[in-house]
Amino acid sequence: MATKAQSRITPLTVISFAFVALWLLIAAFPFFWTFWGSFKVQSDFFSKADWQNAIYGVNTIKQTGSAFTFDGYYGAWVTEEFWRNVINTGIVVFFTVVISLTFGTLGGYALARSGFRYAFWLLMAALVFRAMPHITLVSGYLLPFFEWNIWGILPTTIIVLVAINQPFTLWMLHSFFLNIPKDMDESAMVDGCTRFQAFRHVIIPVMWPGVITTGLFSFLLAYNDFAVTAMLLSSENETIIPAINSFLGTTQVEGKVMYAVAAVVSATAPLFVLILFFQRQIVSGLTAGAVKG
Repeated sequence: MATKAQSRITPLTVISFAFVALWLLIAAFPFFWTFWGSFKVQSDFFSKADWQNAIYGVNTIKQTGSAFTFDGYYGAWVTEEFWRNVINTGIVVFFTVVISLTFGTLGGYALARSGFRYAFWLLMAALVFRAMPHITLVSGYLLPFFEWNIWGILPTTIIVLVAINQPFTLWMLHSFFLNIPKDMDESAMVDGCTRFQAFRHVIIPVMWPGVITTGLFSFLLAYNDFAVTAMLLSSENETIIPAINSFLGTTQVEGKVMYAVAAVVSATAPLFVLILFFQRQIVSGLTAGAVKG
């Protein structure tokens, strides 16, 4: 039972809750406003005469007979075939995450258990590589990709995204492995396991939340990337972010802007589902480090 001191509402508590509520409102408002506007016509959502048209859908009613319309979603998914961009994104994200985590777990474990000083310098080199602007790295790949005639396809983009993402996964997983006592490895090897068996059956299950957390960040990097995918993919192989940008174009075409708005909502919604589904593993991974021998 809570004591009176614990249940008492202080001014500081009220201010804290008000600040959190205000922060959530500011953070969530752009998405909900975009979600609402995706069911309107362009003349309502981008109305200069009266911003309330985006709420009531005055021009949407005149043009479609209803306050809500799915024209933006139909135009994006059917007319512009946005589903192809979603498939391309799924392929790029899947292989980027799998390859990054595979090399990241093996490399992070090896560096964490290594007693040699070169491990430190490898991590430093990886950190420098990760800190470089993506556009700088992409420009170095363009010439060989053009010469080898492999520009514009998904595998080359996956290679570049893995190269950009790998230093991050190495650092993140290396720090997780450092928090797992070496005694666990040694105990498993005394019981007859090889080094790899100890890694697979003993270490990985312990740090699974860390792997999921790192995988989520790798997913977000590949999913939201624009610089790499825009420069290395042809129009037929575009992922969702460059595709949304192409809906807008250099000039705003009537109707196509709403395709972009609908595509933005379609691209953002899965991220909410993903975070909600893995929220426990993410929290466990971010707070890992309390493992004791």
